[in-house]
Amino acid sequence: MLKRFYPRHYVSSAYMIPYEKLYEKGIRGVIFDVDNTLVPHDAPADDRAKALFGRFHHMGMETCLLSNNREPRVAAFAEEVGTKYIFKGNKPSRKGYVKAMNLMGTTTDSTIFVGDQLFTDIWGANRAGIESYLTKPIDPREEIQIVLKRVPEKAVLYFYGRKRRNR
Repeated sequence: MLKRFYPRHYVSSAYMIPYEKLYEKGIRGVIFDVDNTLVPHDAPADDRAKALFGRFHHMGMETCLLSNNREPRVAAFAEEVGTKYIFKGNKPSRKGYVKAMNLMGTTTDSTIFVGDQLFTDIWGANRAGIESYLTKPIDPREEIQIVLKRVPEKAVLYFYGRKRRNR
């Protein structure tokens, strides 16, 4: 039952993923959550985020933001980094992930998802059949509804870690 929430990969930061190697292996699109994955909650795109998306553009890799947030937040960030976006994505529903792949012209085999929450980001990516990367949250200060979700997330990650050690 818990396996549906397990990420394929667990990394310390979205900025540490070897995107160039993934491109060599056929990945052509990356779907990102925004808040606490790329920047702290409600923060504008910083130089690091802009440089990351610049790398994608240079490689010819497609990108799309998929957020449950409202359009003003997501559109402003997307404009700053030069990417497509979907707001009010209703994660963990598959629909937003499928729509993002359609916008990018990619498939489940050529797309990855990067996000910081198990019960929305990762579960949705897994449901859509997309390889998932869970990142550690950038900022520990979060809205109360997210703080409350972090408690059961810790339990799931405990069992995820045990499973990985027992391989």
